[in-house]
Amino acid sequence: MTKNLVRILMGSSKDFEFCQTIGKVLEEFKVSYQYRVASAHKTPEKVLEILKDNPKGINLVYITVAGRSNALSGLIDANCIWPVIACPPYSEKFSGVDIFSSLRMPSGSGLMTVLEPEAAAIAAIKILGLLDKVLAGKVKQKQDKMKEEVIQADKEVAKNGKR
Repeated sequence: MTKNLVRILMGSSKDFEFCQTIGKVLEEFKVSYQYRVASAHKTPEKVLEILKDNPKGINLVYITVAGRSNALSGLIDANCIWPVIACPPYSEKFSGVDIFSSLRMPSGSGLMTVLEPEAAAIAAIKILGLLDKVLAGKVKQKQDKMKEEVIQADKEVAKNGKR
C-alpha cells in the first residue's frame, strides 16, 4: 500500500483554525497529514529543516498557508521536488490584494494556488491519487456522490416547482 502524507505548513499559528478545514477533508479520505509552523521571513532555517525531514518511501504534498507576503510557498517550492499548493487565507485588511504574492511567483516556480482550504485538500488528494489507485477510487466515489446529490436536488426542485 502506498504511503501518503500532506504536510500543512503555516507561516503563523494564527492560521491554525484555517488549516483545520484542510485536515478535516484529509481525514475524510484517510490521508495522513502533519501541521507545522515556520516562517519564510522569520525562521527560514526552520523551513529548510522541515523540508529535509522527508521520510523515505512516502508520497508527499505540501500545502502552504501564509498571507500578506507569501514567501513561504516560493521558498518551499524552490527547495523541494514535491508538489506545493499555496492556500493563502483571505485578508479583509488588504481587500484581498495580498493574494498576488501567491499568484505571481518568479519564473521556474511550479507551485499552485488554491484559495479555498477544502479545495486545496482535494487537490492534494488528487495529486496523491496519481500514485495510489485506492485513493483515486475514493475521489471517484466522492465525485459520484456529489453528482447524485445534485441529480436528486434537481428532481425535488422539478417536482415541487411545477406550476
